[in-house]
Amino acid sequence: MADARYQVAAIGNAIVDVLVHCEDSLPAQLGFAKGVMTLIGDDQVEGIYNALPPALECSGGSAANTIVGVAQLGLKTAYLGKIRDDQLGRVFRHDIQKSGVHFPTPYALSGPATAQCFVLVTPDAQRTMLTYLGACVNFGPEDVDEEVIAQAAITYLEGYLFDPPQAKQAFRKAAKAAHDSGRKVALSLSDPFCVGRHREEFLDLIAGHVDILFANEEELTALYQTTSFDGAVSKVRSQVEIAAVTRGSLGSVVATAEKIIPVLADPVAEVVDTTGAGDLYAAGFLAGLGQGRDLDTCAIMGGIAAGEVISHLGARPATDLALLVKSKL
Repeated sequence: MADARYQVAAIGNAIVDVLVHCEDSLPAQLGFAKGVMTLIGDDQVEGIYNALPPALECSGGSAANTIVGVAQLGLKTAYLGKIRDDQLGRVFRHDIQKSGVHFPTPYALSGPATAQCFVLVTPDAQRTMLTYLGACVNFGPEDVDEEVIAQAAITYLEGYLFDPPQAKQAFRKAAKAAHDSGRKVALSLSDPFCVGRHREEFLDLIAGHVDILFANEEELTALYQTTSFDGAVSKVRSQVEIAAVTRGSLGSVVATAEKIIPVLADPVAEVVDTTGAGDLYAAGFLAGLGQGRDLDTCAIMGGIAAGEVISHLGARPATDLALLVKSKL
């Protein structure tokens, strides 16, 4: 859409990540299931932090990781997410703006602190995320900047944000603002547990408000309550214009009403940390769409971006993503 001020805008949980390498036993010792995202309360934050080995702190959040990746690939971007006027909130704003992303959301002057996520990376490269949502839980319709959404070719919604009732209202408000302006809406399912909590509401949102769906194989099969990947793909392709589904080392599948496109994973010498793999796949794919590329190339770009981020610790690219994609296409 040539008239769009932003190629992609994103709405999600504005979180500061605390990244640690740890022993395989630590998630269980802390009382959490390994390899998934678990929400924690403010009464748990200090105890978890004190139990961790040395950590790396950086701004994050799923949709924020995606939008930063899109910006690094040269597109004009915007982001909406709630932060408090505290130290972590200032860190988040500084980081995302320095990444070239327009971030108009004002600080919350009261309420919970800026969100943080403990990311425990075990030797098998699996990540266990313990997330304190903090200020994020108060994101609501009043935080949706309709002018930004109307000026964005694609608005990308983060499934993790979907828990609070007011966030559901915000999603629908943003989707309406996008569609009223002739724009597209994308949704990431984010996590199979997230799908389990909101399956019926996700199905309703997808059927009425979503044009582009991002999911991994487990999330998609959970959405349609089937063990058949092909069966889930068959269902989703009749509900959205584009479904981009990741399958780990098997690569990804892009499905539309007309065709199904399998794309191999980008080779990675060593998988260090799978944090952000889906986020960066979406970044590469959305950047491809924003550049007017065909769906095969969009999926290849997503695979390249995902391959880069899993080759090191952290959910943001450690190399020049635009140059990397250019060298591999």
